[in-house]
Amino acid sequence: MSATLRAGDVAMDDAVVLADTPESARGSRPWQRFRHHRLAMFGSAAIFILVLATVVGPWLIPFDELHIDIRNRFAPPLVGGHIFGTDQLGRDLAARLLTAGRLSLAVGFSAMLISASFGTLIGVVAGYYGGLVGAALMRFVDAILCFPTIFLLLVLAAFIVPNVAMITLIIAATAWMEVARIVASQIATLRERDFTLAAEMLGASGTYIMFNELLRNAIGPIIVAATLTVARAILLEAYISFLGYGIQPPMASWGNMLNNAQQYLGSAPWLAIFPGLAITLAVTSFNFVGDGLRDALDARMDIG
Repeated sequence: MSATLRAGDVAMDDAVVLADTPESARGSRPWQRFRHHRLAMFGSAAIFILVLATVVGPWLIPFDELHIDIRNRFAPPLVGGHIFGTDQLGRDLAARLLTAGRLSLAVGFSAMLISASFGTLIGVVAGYYGGLVGAALMRFVDAILCFPTIFLLLVLAAFIVPNVAMITLIIAATAWMEVARIVASQIATLRERDFTLAAEMLGASGTYIMFNELLRNAIGPIIVAATLTVARAILLEAYISFLGYGIQPPMASWGNMLNNAQQYLGSAPWLAIFPGLAITLAVTSFNFVGDGLRDALDARMDIG
């Protein structure tokens, strides 16, 4: 009997501990999982360094991106005071690379904000109302997804003035569908949970339930999708600029720097190596962070 009582006391103590700790520890668990994801931490550090370099770097280099050093055309790295060398016109490659990075990252983040906002709106409405409304919205999303992204992007780019704002908008226009599908699936699942039914019974409006109850509980997958969208937007901007439909010279972007470098791959390979490495590092880092966030925000890992 005493053993049974002691076991019951232990069980009660454990229950008290479990009742006390989750609220304080729950918020730290995702951060702990993210912090132990080595690739995600590497990606976070790389993104921080890239952003810092593109914001501050151009002010620290003694040349601007349009300065022409005609005597040092095709100078290799570390020659004539040019850290990464110069291009075919004698322009400092480091200054152009950092300025281009500022533009490419700005396009990536801006396209992410637009596409994530629009995709989230469509997904919330489709997931909450379901039925004919949800089916119509999801079939619209599926219809757009039927077109290859690159083909759709190039068609849109061919009919616009190639400036930063328009490039950002057309990239966002081709990147919101995946966010909408993810959000619609999450909202449809949360729609049947007890807290949603309780809010409806209390007379809460559909708008309140969608954006205060459901959206708040679906924020994890949205953050993951948004992070991955930044990587995709940077890659798409580089792709269309490389093909000549994006950012136009003399304004520098990583994509048009690669375009200009392709005819000098044999004589001046650094013109392609440095922009290529910058694109690879940025895209890979955002993908690493997205994978880390996906693992960190996975609620199933908190079970047990």
